[in-house]
Amino acid sequence: MEQSRTRHAGQVLRAHPSAILLAGQLVVVLSWPFLDGSTPGRASLGVIQLLVVLSAVAAVRLTPALTWVALLLGAPATVFAVWEAVSPGSDWVVLTSAIFHVPFYGFVSYAMIRYLFDDDRITRDEIFATGAAFTVVAWGFAYLYAGVQVVWPGSFGPHRDWYELLFLSFSTMSNTGLSDLVPSLGHARSVVMVEMVVGVFYIGLVIARIVGLAGRPRA
Repeated sequence: MEQSRTRHAGQVLRAHPSAILLAGQLVVVLSWPFLDGSTPGRASLGVIQLLVVLSAVAAVRLTPALTWVALLLGAPATVFAVWEAVSPGSDWVVLTSAIFHVPFYGFVSYAMIRYLFDDDRITRDEIFATGAAFTVVAWGFAYLYAGVQVVWPGSFGPHRDWYELLFLSFSTMSNTGLSDLVPSLGHARSVVMVEMVVGVFYIGLVIARIVGLAGRPRA
């Protein structure tokens, strides 16, 4: 009986990798204020992010995109996620981490959006993928902001840690304007404006499609 339950749970997890990815992203968001104050805590966050990367690769496997591309970008991104958690003050580590994370999360978001537009029916995992794709795009821009801050110091005023930049990314992506962080230099403002456009397109296209498919009468 116990083996049957374990097998069933494993099947559910394999069938809904987007749900695992979304849950992992939210766990990092909620855990960061508790763990960021110490090296062991940051290392734990690095491990959690590692699991998030693996779940992102698993989510890509269900899409029409190429899994090997996600693995090629995800492997070094995983290494630098842990390295950055242990050495957050090292500029070259932060910049190199951004160089790998930005295209990785960009490819994952592309794969998940293709997954959402691949057919004319909506599944439970596609609903989770809608939220997961949003967080993935926001994650990618947060790493991009971190890289911009290294290349152009003072881009966001005083030096901002990655969690602050993630908050800026979420508020920009959702177009809520809740962030008390603002770009101070031209390069940073350009990147923020790009994310604003991406957020508008995401909500306008992806969410509208999901709602349209959900409301379509079944044959």
